[in-house]
Amino acid sequence: MSLCEIVHLEGYIQSIYLAVYPDKLLLLDGCCRPDVPLVTNYIEQTLRRPLNDLKVVMVTHMHPDHAGGAVKLKEVTGCQIVAAHKQRQWYSGVGGQLMHLIDISLAHYVARRKGLSIKNLWYPAYLYPDVTVQDGDNIPGFEDWQVLETPGHTDRDLSLFHRPSRQVYTADLIIKLKHKFVAPFPIYDPKVYIKSLQRIKDLKPSKVMMAHGYELAIDAETFDKLISQAPKQPRTVKDTIKHKLLWGHSNDFSFRKRH
Repeated sequence: MSLCEIVHLEGYIQSIYLAVYPDKLLLLDGCCRPDVPLVTNYIEQTLRRPLNDLKVVMVTHMHPDHAGGAVKLKEVTGCQIVAAHKQRQWYSGVGGQLMHLIDISLAHYVARRKGLSIKNLWYPAYLYPDVTVQDGDNIPGFEDWQVLETPGHTDRDLSLFHRPSRQVYTADLIIKLKHKFVAPFPIYDPKVYIKSLQRIKDLKPSKVMMAHGYELAIDAETFDKLISQAPKQPRTVKDTIKHKLLWGHSNDFSFRKRH
């Protein structure tokens, strides 16, 4: 059956997108842990649907506002978790475990900057998806959605392209701040990140759905500006700690919206 609508919900520190069909539901990303009641209440109370109508939760990458609610949602709805096919866990090893703690701490920082109350953001560092996907695959059970690998922010970022409507969910590939678009933080591979931007531009999407910045039509000129202004060197958490946490220079939105 055809897509009815894509619902936008205001999550804890990010936008949430729920694709609604007559007989099933698709969550385009794994949210934060405290977003789980928001999603389940919307399904049951607003849509008046059973929770088991949620068939798939995508995880576009492993940051707290994209993977934090996935396991809890599976527990309460029985949905499948779908994520990128990678041999290595993103937070693998001792360094990865430390990065997991840092990322959760930075998510708390974002919440404080937004004036939000502090909530429990803990989630497992390791993800064991029910299904893994690669570039060009369809989302299982939702063949009108194509998976696109758009790395750079991390090594496993996914974008999700709804072919019939030409809408694309880009997670953290593009951040919208007030009247300008910016790159996310961190950027681990600038060259790959620029290729990912170009790939989304080449789709000529009717609308770009962003985790931070809502959904908008983005023209070719804006994409070109994003590409020309994209970081040319890696921007890592090490730089964030040095320049933002120690010295308090936090005017750069790319840090505040790092997830």
